[in-house]
Amino acid sequence: MQYSKKIPLVLVLFSSMIFSQTYKISSTVLPGKEFPKIDAGKKAEFRVYFPDAKSVHLDGGDGMKSIKSSVSKDKDGFWNISTTPMEIGFHYYWFNVDGQRTNDPNTQLYFGYSQPTSGIEVPSGEDFFIEKNVRHGKIVNDSLHSQITESQRNFKVYLPPGYGSEKLPVLYLYHGTGEDITGWEKQGYILNILDNLFAEKKARKMIVVMDYGVALNPEQEKMPDSYSRTVLSSKNLDEIVIRELIPYIERKYKASGEKAIAGLSRGSYQAMLIGVSHPEIFSAIGAFSPVIYEGTEAEPFKELPIGNLLKSKKRPYFFIGIGEKEDIMFFKFDQLLKDFLNRNNYPYFPYKSPETYHEWLTWRRSLYHFAQQIFR
Repeated sequence: MQYSKKIPLVLVLFSSMIFSQTYKISSTVLPGKEFPKIDAGKKAEFRVYFPDAKSVHLDGGDGMKSIKSSVSKDKDGFWNISTTPMEIGFHYYWFNVDGQRTNDPNTQLYFGYSQPTSGIEVPSGEDFFIEKNVRHGKIVNDSLHSQITESQRNFKVYLPPGYGSEKLPVLYLYHGTGEDITGWEKQGYILNILDNLFAEKKARKMIVVMDYGVALNPEQEKMPDSYSRTVLSSKNLDEIVIRELIPYIERKYKASGEKAIAGLSRGSYQAMLIGVSHPEIFSAIGAFSPVIYEGTEAEPFKELPIGNLLKSKKRPYFFIGIGEKEDIMFFKFDQLLKDFLNRNNYPYFPYKSPETYHEWLTWRRSLYHFAQQIFR
């Protein structure tokens, strides 16, 4: 009898061990929360309390469009959602609750799709963006008043470990559409990426300015939100960077005068526009998931003066990164750039992120490689 009584306990403990080993809680959850969690096969489980809801459906960004899910509601008002295998990386998501977009109360919120949005991290097994036992830099908030936009512009500045002992090069870095200056800090893990690189002596120490990617004056804000307005905003940004931001940074921080510029998605266009407009100022240009606005078949670079690179004596280093599973639109932009550079024998570094979509793991990896190759 004693032996038979022990068997259920052993089975329960063994089952618990298997469950704990198979499922891992997403790194994006709030303290004390247990969902969402992901199993070894990358299937996710969500559990949310919407007791009065008639229907709840899982929805999300690019990396979740192919995901299917099953939904059930228990008697306590909790909705349980299980998915098919998910893609590695960081994914914005939300719930459609009786037709209303609703965030997951279990997770941190990230600014994406132009509003605070839930996020889930599906592990890829990499640790280059994980916090390690190394010396840490810091991120500070800063701002300046822009005469161009007639407004106060906020930005973030990464200062590496040991900042203050020497003058350092500066990387100007841009986020994507629907995101803001918190993106590279929160979703992008830039602090960990750079701290780890510097500790391993894989990159030269640098300051990074994470600037805001919208630059419109009050009258321009009234324009329809179109590609034309995006180009106008980017041209304003070019003026801000050259006339206001760089002088401010080089006055306030210990900057050496060396500069590079990079960005993701819409930010890639902005980085390219500013970089190729001033090839004598920037030693490197990084386009992560490249976008080119307002081009035509006859003039693909109508609003991107990329020909300036060919006239420059300094010839900035050019990096192009893209996710292996991104939408065909981004591969078309990627190919346009490569065709132009190949045709004109301009050297560049192509990077393809394995198994990733138009999302933050693609951009973290791109930054990781780009940072190792600049300011050398």
